[in-house]
Amino acid sequence: MDLRTRIALIGLGSDSRRDEGVGWAVVDALRERALERPLPPEVDLETSNGEPARLVGLWHDVALAVVVTSAHAYPGEPGRVVRREFDADGLSLPAHGEPHDRVLNEALELSRLLGRLPGRLVVYAVQGADSSLGTGLSPTLAAMVESLADRVERELVHEWTPAAAVRPCHS
Repeated sequence: MDLRTRIALIGLGSDSRRDEGVGWAVVDALRERALERPLPPEVDLETSNGEPARLVGLWHDVALAVVVTSAHAYPGEPGRVVRREFDADGLSLPAHGEPHDRVLNEALELSRLLGRLPGRLVVYAVQGADSSLGTGLSPTLAAMVESLADRVERELVHEWTPAAAVRPCHS
C-alpha cells in the first residue's frame, strides 16, 4: 500500500489569453502570500498550459490535486466559480463542456493507463469574460483573484489535515 501526503495546486491555462490566466494568477497570489505566511511543506504550487503529460507529472503521487482553471459559458456569469470534486474511483469529467475539461480528461486517462492518478481531484472552474489574445485578466476576474486564493488556501491548509492527507493509493 502506497501512502501519499503531497498536495498539488495547479493553475491551468495561459497567461497570454486574458482570463484563461486566472489559474496562474491564483497560484501567483498564493506564492506571494507564502513569503510571509508559508503554506505547509507538502503543498506544491505549479502552473500548466494544459499539456496532459505535464499534468500527470504534477499530480501522479499526490493525495490531493487542486486545479484552478477558466471556464467559458454563454451566456455566462464572469467571476462565477464552480467547484467540482472527484475521488480516485470517480475521476472523470464530462466529455463535453470546457476546453480544459478535455485536457483534464486526457490527463486523467493517461494517469489511469500509467497508474498515476491523484488520490483526489478538486477543480475550481472560473467563468471568464475575455479569452482574447493579450495579457492581464478582465476587471471582473482581477477583482476576485484574492478571494478565490483565500478559498483555495483554506482548502489546502485549514480543511486538509495531515491525517486526512495520508490515504491509500489505488493506482
